Amino acid sequence: MNDLLVVVGPTASGKTELAAALAERLRGEVVSADAFAVYRGLDIGTAKPDAATRSRVPHHLIDVANPREGYSAGMFVRDADTAIAEIRDRGRLPVVAGGTHFYVRALLYGLFPEPPKDPRLRQLLEAEWAADPAAVRARLAAFDPDSVLRIASADRQRTLRALEVCILSGRPMTALWREHPVGAPRHGFLMLGLRPRREELHARIGQRVEGMFAAGLLREVEGLLADGLSPQAHALKAIGYRESCQVLAGVLTEPDAVERAKTATRQLAKRQMTWLRGEKGVEWLPGAGSELLPAASSRVEARLGTGTGAG
Repeated sequence: MNDLLVVVGPTASGKTELAAALAERLRGEVVSADAFAVYRGLDIGTAKPDAATRSRVPHHLIDVANPREGYSAGMFVRDADTAIAEIRDRGRLPVVAGGTHFYVRALLYGLFPEPPKDPRLRQLLEAEWAADPAAVRARLAAFDPDSVLRIASADRQRTLRALEVCILSGRPMTALWREHPVGAPRHGFLMLGLRPRREELHARIGQRVEGMFAAGLLREVEGLLADGLSPQAHALKAIGYRESCQVLAGVLTEPDAVERAKTATRQLAKRQMTWLRGEKGVEWLPGAGSELLPAASSRVEARLGTGTGAG
């Protein structure tokens, strides 16, 4: 059986929870596709599955990268392909928990051929960002408005790369992505999408953010900084971590950080849903988390059959 089960949805919709429940029911193993859960030491703010869940259900590509060194979509595809092959060799079902949708698309269809990097252009763009980040975002919006919606305003690295690709290729980066999957996907797959009501999702986001800070997110970030991780590291650009760095630097109070993180997470969820609505083949499930287990299991068994090992 060469199919994958892929679980996607906006942040805080319960993808990780549902993926683990499905893997447990269907004799599967979870492959995390989260760009920040790969980092060791980033636990609270990335909402990694707890130790009890990971003891019941094997999880892959969590805690595999040093936050000082970074991690890329290409590295993810390489590592995910290895994990998926090993899971299949054990006669089990690979269940991809889609936290970073670019990673999911890269796994399913491959990385699109980006134009090579231009060091001189990047140097100029870095200088523009240092002088006026808002002007750089406005410039990107003129080239590629979809990327402005997709990329957080504080994400320098991804903003500059999107603009660099636009300039070098003469095409919006998002258009290149959408046009890339012209052939068969790299893996056969069933993609289930979680679609909670807006009010429900916002409530879940609020609970998650408040829970992260209550669980000691500031202490976690303080420890990472004490261990030598730079506040400018990509790993600390994740929502919750960047606000925590601002609290520790005396720029924000903790209550302000909580509210900013809630707002940023709601904005991220909106961008993710915009992205997912453009994806082909998503089978949507109205609701959130493990409450969807019966409906999701029925879809999987109908599409992938008893070869999943369910029973």
